[in-house]
Amino acid sequence: MQPDHIRASDSDRDRVAERLRDALAEGRLSPTELEDRLDDLYRAKTVGELAPIVADLPTSEPTQRPLLGSEARDLAEQSKGSENLVAVFGGCERRGRWLVEPRTNVSVLCGGAELDLREAVLSQNEVTIQLAVILGGVDIIVPHGVRVINNTSAILGGADVHGTDQVTEPNAPVVRLTGTCMLGGITVKAKKPRR
Repeated sequence: MQPDHIRASDSDRDRVAERLRDALAEGRLSPTELEDRLDDLYRAKTVGELAPIVADLPTSEPTQRPLLGSEARDLAEQSKGSENLVAVFGGCERRGRWLVEPRTNVSVLCGGAELDLREAVLSQNEVTIQLAVILGGVDIIVPHGVRVINNTSAILGGADVHGTDQVTEPNAPVVRLTGTCMLGGITVKAKKPRR
């Protein structure tokens, strides 16, 4: 352990900021609390001043997040915690290089939504997609090796995950589906990345 009086480095601050972002994604901190703690973090001069900022948070495990390239890491640092996608009597889509927030809310009424995660950057190793589908459909495409956990409820509708819930690799990225599908459908498929 470093003595408390040693000056904090940029990498020390980055580690603490990472723990704070994880705590926000897990629901341990509100966005306002995150903002306050980040202010304290960047005012801190020594390692001892960093410790109280995360004293009430669990330690993060290094295996939770895969190593990211610099472009993906920059994108992940722009995380706001959640995103809302709405398709009412129409459609919405997310494809290409985009940031999948820790929580993405998708609301579909008499329409459709397509989420292509093959080139996306997951803000953390496990993300949640909360679905509210009425008289519509949602198509989700993930790259091979991503585990999809379906916790949705269906009323005169259904969800088909096409075997992506069978991925057993312990460190595999996880997409958790929650919410309700009424008179509609949710389809999840694994496909190779586009060339």
